Amino acid sequence: MDLKNKVCLVTGGTKGIGAAAAVALAEKGARVSIVARNADADARKTLRSFNDLGNPGMLVNADVAKPGDVKRMVDETIKHLGPVDVLVHAAGGPVNGGLFDLTAEQWHAAFDVHVHPIFHLARAVIPAMKEKREGVILLVSSTAGIRGVRTNVAYQTVKGAIPQLVRALAFEFAEWNIRVNGVAPGIIRTAFHATMPAEVKEHNLKNRIPLHREGTPEQVATVMCELITNDYVTGETYTIDGGLTMRIC
Repeated sequence: MDLKNKVCLVTGGTKGIGAAAAVALAEKGARVSIVARNADADARKTLRSFNDLGNPGMLVNADVAKPGDVKRMVDETIKHLGPVDVLVHAAGGPVNGGLFDLTAEQWHAAFDVHVHPIFHLARAVIPAMKEKREGVILLVSSTAGIRGVRTNVAYQTVKGAIPQLVRALAFEFAEWNIRVNGVAPGIIRTAFHATMPAEVKEHNLKNRIPLHREGTPEQVATVMCELITNDYVTGETYTIDGGLTMRIC
C-alpha cells in the first residue's frame, strides 16, 4: 500500500508507540487522525509534528472504552479526512495485579480499553474498505501476551487476545484485500515503562534482553509501517523486543 493521501486512524496516537506510528505515517504522506481522551501537551506536540510536515492531521477527543465514542471518532475522521484506509489500535495502558489483587471492575476495564474497541472499530471501518477492496488494520499487542508475566493476569490476557483477533480478522476479510497484522513490543522507552524500578530495569537489560537495551517507539513504528505497506503480509503479529521472547531462562 502506498500511504500517500491514505486516511489513517490511530487510537492512542498522542504518546509513546501510538504517537511514533502516527508521525511515521504522516511522514509517508498519509492523512492521520489521532484519538485521545484529552487534548493535552502530548496531543499538541503530535499535531505540531503533522503541521511541520505540512500534513492536515487532526485530533479527536474520545474514549475508546465507550462504543459511542468509537463511532464518533470514525465519523469525525470520515467527515474531515475521508473513509479510513488504515486503522491502528495503539490505545492501552498498564493493568497490574494478580488474580486476587484485581477487582472485577479492573478486569472488565482492561477488556474495555484493549480488546472491545477492536470489535467496534473494525465493524465501523471495514465496510468502506470492502468497497475499495483495500484496507489495513494494525493492532498493538505485547510480549506480555506471548509469555507469562507474574502478577499481571489482566494485561497479559488482553494482550494475548490480540494476536488471535489478528488471525481471525485476517482470515475473514482477506478476500477483500483487507490485511490485518499486529506488533508485540517488548520493553520500549516510553512512559509505560518509565516507572519500572531501577533494579528491575537493570535485571531486564542484563539478563532478559539479549541485545541488552530498550527499544524505542520509533523502532516499533518502523515495523508497523512495513506491516502496513507490505501487501503480502497478513495474519502476523511481529515481536519487536531485542530478543526478549526467545530467552529460555
